[in-house]
Amino acid sequence: MAINYIAKLYAIEKQAKDASSEARRQLRQEKSALILKALRERLDKTLHSTLPKGLLGTALGYLNKNWEKLVAYTEDGDVNIDNNLAENAIRPFVIGRKNWLFSATPRGAHASAAIYSVIETAKANGLEPYAYLREVFTKLPSISSDEELQALLPWSVSLV
Repeated sequence: MAINYIAKLYAIEKQAKDASSEARRQLRQEKSALILKALRERLDKTLHSTLPKGLLGTALGYLNKNWEKLVAYTEDGDVNIDNNLAENAIRPFVIGRKNWLFSATPRGAHASAAIYSVIETAKANGLEPYAYLREVFTKLPSISSDEELQALLPWSVSLV
């Protein structure tokens, strides 16, 4: 049943994808809030009749404990329903974690962290990381001013 409620919430988000922030907030208030109210009622009925240490009881306890955080997105059209964007952004770090064991030194680890930061910032600014790095490494040796350096930052560069 909870999965059906969640699917309905995401269907509303899909409807509001291209809407303005205020329109998204209003749609959430009109539709999502009703679904969340029904989910809360179901939670309240089920929570105390379920063994707290079981899988369902643990999940219901987690939902109950984090309820305010769950419904907060309905108050602001700029807030996402989930944290998928953040999780997708850190996925390369999680996957690369074992590779960091080969950094050998703290200095190597700092260098890896710096390059990951540059790559993720390039992606966040709509740039293809390889093309961006190629552009930066080509121009970097010949820059002579702060303005030229600023022009190489991911939010300043427009690659063709």
